[in-house]
Amino acid sequence: MNRAQKYRLWWRTAFFLLFVLAPPLDLFRYDLTQGHFILLGLPWTLGIGTDMSLPDSVNLILRGLLPVLAIIGLGIWVSWRWGRLYCGWLCPHFSVVEIINALMRRATGKPSIWERHRLPEEQSDGVNIRPNTAWWTAVIPTALFFALLWSITLLTYLLPPADVWGNLLHGTLTRNQALFIGVATGLLMIEFTLARHLFCRYGCAVGLFQSLVWMGNPRAMVIGFDRRHADACADCDRSCEHACPMRLQPRRIKRRMFTCTQCQQCVQACDNVNQPKGRDSVLRMVDGDIAPEVSAREAGHRPRAERHCLRQDR
Repeated sequence: MNRAQKYRLWWRTAFFLLFVLAPPLDLFRYDLTQGHFILLGLPWTLGIGTDMSLPDSVNLILRGLLPVLAIIGLGIWVSWRWGRLYCGWLCPHFSVVEIINALMRRATGKPSIWERHRLPEEQSDGVNIRPNTAWWTAVIPTALFFALLWSITLLTYLLPPADVWGNLLHGTLTRNQALFIGVATGLLMIEFTLARHLFCRYGCAVGLFQSLVWMGNPRAMVIGFDRRHADACADCDRSCEHACPMRLQPRRIKRRMFTCTQCQQCVQACDNVNQPKGRDSVLRMVDGDIAPEVSAREAGHRPRAERHCLRQDR
């Protein structure tokens, strides 16, 4: 695991814990029983009809409109510079995607049951995985665990966490609480088992928003393919593609990488292939003046070694 992946593991773990613990710690949630948000332990209301020192219109702008615009603005700025950085480095859903993808590969040889072909058992980047159906005993319980944890956590964002967890532990959930947790767990179990990265690619509005903003900036961070050393791909088994949790082809042009999460796992795989041979990686993260060349190059102008490698892939 290189430095980027170690940092990403820490960030993903910390944000997942924040996602789960934010409601119990009253860091952020919406309380349906009180009818307002709670932020850092304090009520966050619009102040309409209660704060007589300011007109209601001013309270609406200061307490409602400006915070929303600030969050959207921050999201646009991050996406403009780094693309789907939130997805690859923070998103609690994508953390589950990667965990179950890894377990699914050990059970079936494929990160998803929808893929036609198994991945190589022994890869050029040193990854050696021999599928064993016994791993299904880990896939299903893990998917169920995260589905249940997600459903309970989502409910605590709407109702007092002490009531939800207390009722759950004592087996005294109300009808509506039990119905919410049951339905949400069932739907998430289906999604975690069958969809995962497919939802990220085609169903996530947050991810789509980030990708659209990213595509509008030709200087944004992108995976760069060093065409001058494309011969290094001739004796590789597409380890970079096998490493991608979104099932993308990192050597393709930017518009073909529309849903890239900037997780950099393909870069790590390329490093693992080439460094033992004393060669530089042909994949790297680039931005600024170099990025437009990567974004605009035509797919039909690939070097011979890359074309040969892609023909073998088919």
